[in-house]
Amino acid sequence: METYHSNMARRWVLSLHHPILFPVTTIIIMEAFINKMRRLKGVRKQLIVEEAWKALSSANMAEYLRYMYKTVRKYYGEAIVVTQEVDDIISSPVVKESIINNSDCKILLDQRKYMNKFDQIQALLGLTEKEKSQILSINMANNPSRLYKEVWIGLGGTQSAVYATEVSAEEYLAYTTEETEKVEVYRLAEQLGGDIEAAIRQLAEKRRSSKT
Repeated sequence: METYHSNMARRWVLSLHHPILFPVTTIIIMEAFINKMRRLKGVRKQLIVEEAWKALSSANMAEYLRYMYKTVRKYYGEAIVVTQEVDDIISSPVVKESIINNSDCKILLDQRKYMNKFDQIQALLGLTEKEKSQILSINMANNPSRLYKEVWIGLGGTQSAVYATEVSAEEYLAYTTEETEKVEVYRLAEQLGGDIEAAIRQLAEKRRSSKT
């Protein structure tokens, strides 16, 4: 179990992979959030579930998420689920309707792999033809000389657009999940005595130099 602390008030980030401790700790977190949600008046609360498919695979956790989505806004809070697959949400009968119907803000990344069955996703998410076209245009005509990806953001059916998200070369190398790039960073860091920051700076500068 790894727990990360920051100086931000009331912000806890927990990464737990132990097969026995996971359900126990999950129950503790669920109860703690409900208590704080009801007790902290006038304080913005957020429950963010990363890799939501793990939570949705549990009937109890799925039921908890359904309750949170129907309740949390009454207590000045937000519930957010993050998942790599839209199917993780729409395939769960317990939470499909509650999450979709109570989410005023929807954020979608590249959905081209769902192009052949996007009509089903469009119907479930309640997307207009304009929004469908916007989503299926993501990353279709990106500038190859720049490090950016596109993302679609829809706000309650009233406003939607595709935005480009671009970070510095240093940020990209720090968070990339591409295996070959991670190996390159770690290999250089090892040569620099384990200094990952120095490795990232050198590789970022090398990339910038190669473009000039």
